[in-house]
Formats: sequence, structure tokens, C-alpha cells
Amino acid sequence: MEKKNIDWSNLGFGYIQTEKRYISNYKDGAWDEGTLSGDATVVINECAGVLQYAQTVFEGLKAYTTDDGHIVTFRPDLNGERLEASARRLEMPVFPKERFVQAVTEVVKANEAYVPPYGSGATLYIRPYMFGSNPVIGVKPASEYQFRIFCTPVGPYFKGGAKPLTIRVSDFDRAAPRGTGNIKAGLNYAMSLHAIVSAHEEGYDENMYLDPATRSKVEETGGANFLFVTKDGKVVTPKSDSILPSITRRSLVYVAKEYLGLEAEEREVDLSELEDMAECGLCGTAAVISPVGKIVDHGREICLPSGMADMGPVTKKLYDTLTGIQMGRIQAPAGWIHVIR
Repeated sequence: MEKKNIDWSNLGFGYIQTEKRYISNYKDGAWDEGTLSGDATVVINECAGVLQYAQTVFEGLKAYTTDDGHIVTFRPDLNGERLEASARRLEMPVFPKERFVQAVTEVVKANEAYVPPYGSGATLYIRPYMFGSNPVIGVKPASEYQFRIFCTPVGPYFKGGAKPLTIRVSDFDRAAPRGTGNIKAGLNYAMSLHAIVSAHEEGYDENMYLDPATRSKVEETGGANFLFVTKDGKVVTPKSDSILPSITRRSLVYVAKEYLGLEAEEREVDLSELEDMAECGLCGTAAVISPVGKIVDHGREICLPSGMADMGPVTKKLYDTLTGIQMGRIQAPAGWIHVIR
């Protein structure tokens, strides 16, 4: 299929409407068989559950063109599993992960002309989401839902690509103890909007959120998990019940251990430890890994030894290995790559 006439190498991380999206409706206790649609407009009642009580969950994954010309996605079964967990937490019906993977496949195939070519630095971002669609005025779960998937070609999540970021320790909390921080619910991201706007106004790229109970331990940013490298070369990721279980983070930890022979662990990370770290990165589907060069804690600057010019050496190896797996340059573990074409 002939590709669209898009300046792939200069894409930002924004929305470009593509031709087809997947839609399935839940009513009377069951999902319908689903369909592809050319209509990008969502029509719902003014009293829909999603509008009144924010009953919505979502996912994010990417499709890539590999070195040998295939179109693939990366571990979509785990996105399906995470959406199932998110739905259960918000009292929404589960859209089965097998149907999820099939729907992702159908959407990517239908929009193949928008999948960026290999080597362009761009990818096709895929956004599955589900919401309460029927009128709900009392505080209760909806009884009808819509599951949709759209996709859009995107460039790097952070402007400037791999340039190290400056972040601040935020005074705001992203999630509550025993709340919904560990699921991908729209309400969690709404909580972070004011904080990220104020961070940008003050010249920072992102926020570092601390644990909401003691505000002494590192958790995550508004849209990515943290990954640290200690001065003795150990990879460390923060552990908390209110952190989103990132598929990218889990994959990077596996890569660190099995591909690079590094010691890696998931554990609580105290704010006081940051001065002893050699490297820091933000990891997630959108960014893969974006390096952090400086962390500012209420005027106290913590400058990572990796500096403000490039990724640190361990972070770079992790990034190169994972993207090599995704793009087909490096042999992937069994089950990681879902071939679409």
C-alpha cells in the first residue's frame, strides 16, 4: 500500500486523523461483534456516564515498520491485560484481551498507509479506550459502554528527542494511597494537568511525583515511569502500589538483565538517594526512554553525572537494545512482537 504524503521525520506528538477506527458497543450484558468505521465523531448523550463521573480507561501502544519491512506491534497482549484490570477497577465490563489484540490488528491493517516507514523516527500510535455511554445521573456505574481504537502517526513525545530533560519535584500528588494510580484511567491524567502546565510555565519539562502517603519516595511522572542507574551500574525502578505497571519499564528491566547482563531491581527509591544516582530516564510507550539531566527539589539542584548533553551510557544501551528489538534489528524474546503484515 502506498504511504501517505507526510513529512515523517518532522512529525510531532500530535493527532492526525486517519481513515478507520474500531468501535464495539456493550449493551444488555454483552459486547457486539465490533466494526471498522470511517466516522471519527463520537456521539453520546449529554448525561453519559463518562461525562458525569469520568468512567473511562485507555491504553497506548505503537505499530512499527521493521528493518525487513514488516509492520508489527510490541507486546499488545499486555496492553489488553492492563485494560482488563483497569476496567475491573472502575466497574466496567472487560473487553477480552484476545479481542483487543484482534481489534488492534484490524485498525493497523486498515490504516497501513499511515504507518511511518522504517528509519523515519516516527511510529503509528494506537489509542484504545472505553467509556460509559448511557445516561447516568445517580453516582453509579454506567450500564452501556463503547470501546474504540483510533491511531495516528507521531514523532517523538518530547521535543528535541533524546535531549536530557530538567524536571522538578512536584508539590502535587498524582494519586492517592489505595486509589487508582495503578490503572490507566483518564481521571489520573486529569489530576496531572494543572501540575504539568505549571511546571512548563516555570521552565521544567516534567514533574517528579512522590508517594502520597509520606512524600519521601519517588513514584513516577504524569505520563511515564522512572528508571535509574546507580553509580555502580545497577538498574533500579521505583516500586509502589500507586504506580502504573508500565509495559516499557518491565521490558527494559528484562533487557537489562537478559541482554546486557546488568543487575536490575524494582524497589522503593528514597528521594534522598537521587544524589547517588548516575543516570535517570523516563520510560513509557510514548517516549521509550527520555533521559533526565537535572532534578530540582525546591531550589536544590541535583545534576546527574550523565549531564545535559546526551543519554547516559547505560540508558543509551537500554534504549538502543529495546528499540532494536521493536524495529527487528535484534532478536526478540518469544511473544514480544506481534506481526500484523
